[in-house]
Amino acid sequence: MSPQERPRPAGRRSGGPRGAGAAPARAKTRNVARREVDPARVVAFETLVAVQADDAYANLVLPRLLREAKLHGRDAGFATELAYGTLRGRGTYDAVLAACVDRPLTDVDPAVLDALRLGAHQLLGMRVPAHAAVDATVDLVRSEIGQGAAGFANAVLRKLALQDLDSWLDQVAGPQAAAADADGALGVRYSHPVWIVRALRDALRFNGRDAADLEQVLAADNARPVVTLAALPGLVTTDELRAQLPGAADDTPEGVAGQAVADTAREPYSPYAVPMTGVPADVKAVRDGRARVQDEGSQLVALALASAPLDGPDGGRWLDLCAGPGGKSAVLGALLGGRREAGALPAGARLVANEVTPHRCELVRGSVAAVVRRWPGAVDVRLGDGRELADEEADLYDRVLVDAPCTGLGALRRRPEARWRRTPADLAGLAPLQRDLLRSALAAVRPGGVVAYVTCSPHPAETGLVVDDVLRKRSDVERLDARAVLGEATQGRLSDAGPGPAVQLWPDVQGTDAMFVALLRRTA
Repeated sequence: MSPQERPRPAGRRSGGPRGAGAAPARAKTRNVARREVDPARVVAFETLVAVQADDAYANLVLPRLLREAKLHGRDAGFATELAYGTLRGRGTYDAVLAACVDRPLTDVDPAVLDALRLGAHQLLGMRVPAHAAVDATVDLVRSEIGQGAAGFANAVLRKLALQDLDSWLDQVAGPQAAAADADGALGVRYSHPVWIVRALRDALRFNGRDAADLEQVLAADNARPVVTLAALPGLVTTDELRAQLPGAADDTPEGVAGQAVADTAREPYSPYAVPMTGVPADVKAVRDGRARVQDEGSQLVALALASAPLDGPDGGRWLDLCAGPGGKSAVLGALLGGRREAGALPAGARLVANEVTPHRCELVRGSVAAVVRRWPGAVDVRLGDGRELADEEADLYDRVLVDAPCTGLGALRRRPEARWRRTPADLAGLAPLQRDLLRSALAAVRPGGVVAYVTCSPHPAETGLVVDDVLRKRSDVERLDARAVLGEATQGRLSDAGPGPAVQLWPDVQGTDAMFVALLRRTA
């Protein structure tokens, strides 16, 4: 199927930009002979439109579109960088585009604006030649939207191409802008909403870091993250997994050279982590579920719970209270299965992976399928509301993971659209749920057992303040030093993980998502 024939995502608008000069839908000329539109750019465009129009998630939409377009290797890499890079840089590109457009951006058709953002990323954030970036984007707009919109896009992008990124930043976020609104200028320069800029500054101070580190945290959020695999223990070793990786040939897509990439030279912190380039689905162990794509931070918080010292023997009753989509359950289930096989846990040891929605339960089952094949009964996926365990299963579990729903501000590298969807109101909306889940976990864990409270966010309102609030009136819980637990579990490789006793990871320090983990042990 040609790009011109590919179905349009639901919610896409027809016609050109709204307002003066807008082209009506009938002005479209999709059947007129023209240069073939680059399929990689079409895939990136359709990803952005789905994210904008349908509230889709790029990490779910993009792989499907790549498969449908049969893109592989450099073409798939180019489409991926174009989509994710545009989403990360949207705040910067919108500020630049606003200086190039003769109307408010809110008066530009959303699909046209998405295409302009793609063009801006090629011109300002990649090494695509200016003429190729402009011509290809205009062809895309002409094919996917219409002739009138193509003329508008051509004029805007040619104006944008007159300056490089540094020159544009001096104009839209330079000293004059910073003097008027310092946080606003930082938000434009590093493509973050102002409220997140301020939230990350608060998070740095709360965790004992210098607020002057803010710019390097913002920059780290915009780096292309390394793809990291987790070799599920007992199913595949890291050496076996490395042997299955694609060859060392350079698969960097054209135009991507020079982009910021997270550090790949260091030794992994997690004993199960294997960084890779290329397509994970090309790795056999990934296809059969013995390995999975998982950020090191997520691997480490699961390892922290499994390694935390209990008061009394481990009876092999483990619980993942909010298990979906199942990545941490897979690691925990494999660790439990291996210990059970070695005799360190009873024969009936199992992990209960609890999830509140049927759809996410199915995701968990898929994530742990290989673990269950290797150790039948090691994981029991269950549908239920984690807040109700306090009444149903009090004092039962040895180890409980609370991977609480949060804003996801710690994973903006991997889910760049989240920064444009979340608002400060989300913090207030999630706060009661986070506290209720932690209270339920502390009721479900037995005296001497350990709860790991985890979020993928460094925001104090979702991390330390939640723990402080829940423990304020309790005398039966002690805080373990998660730094020491992970230091031993990683053989000393993980250091500088915050002032303690909780661990706060950072993309600019450890090169992981900004995961938080507090280890809490019941004492009575």
